[in-house]
Amino acid sequence: MTDFAQLKRMGLFDARVPRYTSYPTAPHFSSDLTTQPSDWLRAIPEGARVSVYIHIPFCRRLCWFCACRTQGTSTAAPVAAYLESLKLELELLRAQLPQGVEIEHLHWGGGTPTLLSPEMITDLAAAIMDVAPLATDSQFSVEIDPNEIDDARLDALAAAGMNRASIGVQDFDPGIQETIGRPQSYEVTKAAIDGLRARGIQSLNVDILYGLPHQTEEKISQSVQMLMSLNPDRIALFGYAHVPWMAKRQKLIPTEALPTPEERLELFNVARELLKWDGYAEIGIDHFARPGDGLEVAHREGRMQRNFQGYTEDVSDVLIGLGASSISRFPQGYAQNDPSTSGYQKAVRNGQFATKRGHEFTPEDKLRGAVIEALLCDFRVDLAAIAERCGQPLDNAVALTKGLEDAFSGALRLQDNVIQIATEARPLARIIARHFDAYEMSAAGHSHAV
Repeated sequence: MTDFAQLKRMGLFDARVPRYTSYPTAPHFSSDLTTQPSDWLRAIPEGARVSVYIHIPFCRRLCWFCACRTQGTSTAAPVAAYLESLKLELELLRAQLPQGVEIEHLHWGGGTPTLLSPEMITDLAAAIMDVAPLATDSQFSVEIDPNEIDDARLDALAAAGMNRASIGVQDFDPGIQETIGRPQSYEVTKAAIDGLRARGIQSLNVDILYGLPHQTEEKISQSVQMLMSLNPDRIALFGYAHVPWMAKRQKLIPTEALPTPEERLELFNVARELLKWDGYAEIGIDHFARPGDGLEVAHREGRMQRNFQGYTEDVSDVLIGLGASSISRFPQGYAQNDPSTSGYQKAVRNGQFATKRGHEFTPEDKLRGAVIEALLCDFRVDLAAIAERCGQPLDNAVALTKGLEDAFSGALRLQDNVIQIATEARPLARIIARHFDAYEMSAAGHSHAV
């Protein structure tokens, strides 16, 4: 598994597969839930530590490369109305949560959470803390748009308790930025990071993309070196997912300027080698972290997990998603809010949770999901340990490996009920994970495997 021919033979450059930030993946959620998520909320043990995700679906401008559920706004009015709906949903949540629940991880995403005014930031944070306090060792992270931040908003976020920040860079090349509709200079990015550091925010992660239009090995090398000069604690090196049939704004991006799948792998490898050279530890399929960073420690200790934000050291059994399109994860299953802002707001204003669809786990779901998560986190699966954790016979886990060695001969080893992906075959991890997915999949709905 040392050359492109072997990777190609196993379908790396042709396949489109899920990122597997959940199992089953969101396209397989349905509106037929026999149990209401409010029952799952009430089943949380008293005194439990939970995670909370807040979705802010607004942006001042819509970046063409982005496939997230967002909408543009030039005024504060729709944002203010949405925040009032969020506070109503928080009240519904407070009525269902058992006593003594604390928030272990709090994340504000979007969209652009920093679109909020300082007053809105303070108001939203207070409303959340009224429902459940932050644990003393909690992480409170916010997605920061360097183009949409200033001292007043940084002060408000720091005062609210933010201790981790996430910044999207994508690429520093001006021509690429123009092509993807995301102007963001190095100077603007550095100013935002300096502002965060000045307020004691020492835990910083940054996203960068490979596979963008007009991106070359030389250009990504330059962008990565510029990024490293900012010394983020962790870096997510994501592959750009070009899905214009799903994200209409991506039609503005010239398809003919996109690199081929083979070129995408070369771009990833260039960035990967630079990051490793600079001392970053390689984490899973697309993350890198400084030694001692929380994610690096979790990975080293074998307790890293995967959720809708990617890799995480968050080990809570419950992730509560609030806001339009947000997804909650409970031990019993997934619940997703209405993806439309209007539908979400109508539901909560009528005193109801805005759950639109979801999925109740079967025992087989839990087993398959645990195998897929282990593959993508560790490139290694101890079938006996996973079967025990899922409360299932080892034979059930072993049965899932039928045909695995034949399909991926030379890419992995199955010995003593342990699956180990070869180091040089790690680019195939998502394709190998697909072997354990029992659900039908439309390849058109997913991104390239590389």
